[in-house]
Amino acid sequence: MGYGTWQIQTLRSKASAEGLHERTTKMNIAVYCASKSGNSPEYMKFAREIGERIAKDGHTLVYGGSNIGLMGAVASGVLDNGGKVIGVVPDVEYIKSVHYEGLTETIYTKDMADRRSKMIELADACITLPGGPGTLDEISEVICLNRLCITNIPVAFVNIKGYYDTLNAFFEKMYECDFAERDAMGKILTSDSIDKIFDFIGEK
Repeated sequence: MGYGTWQIQTLRSKASAEGLHERTTKMNIAVYCASKSGNSPEYMKFAREIGERIAKDGHTLVYGGSNIGLMGAVASGVLDNGGKVIGVVPDVEYIKSVHYEGLTETIYTKDMADRRSKMIELADACITLPGGPGTLDEISEVICLNRLCITNIPVAFVNIKGYYDTLNAFFEKMYECDFAERDAMGKILTSDSIDKIFDFIGEK
């Protein structure tokens, strides 16, 4: 997964210091999602509403730094409501070409693996909007680290138009075939309710 010993120790120390359910009231929320808009306006609408809620609750958005697609929508939702946004941008020419100007802070990393590591390091909670292989890659790493007790980060999937129904079914298949343990997978919620998602990631 690209983690050195020092990074694992740092993440484990962070998880231990927080305790099993201890979190600060104001959080850094990592949002993983597509840099595309999808084929329904509901995707962009939900992304913006997630951003608005992050700002209104006083949290900080941590995301991949893009100005397009769902990524751009969630960042605009935060910024337009006076919130803070940290963009984490890898040294990849295309991604750098579409990075969002005017973020609260932009962190540049040497590659995609470093971006994943930095976002996890910063995150108190993760929200996953619809996305493609890159989104699944990023959130899968969080789930794996939770399963190994290296991190303790709540993970919420925003199930717009049933987008994550098949992923939930795949998780159930893992449990059924004894390739994963339900309890060891960490805190995971799938919902299309923004209120339920923020209640879930804010649990003490």
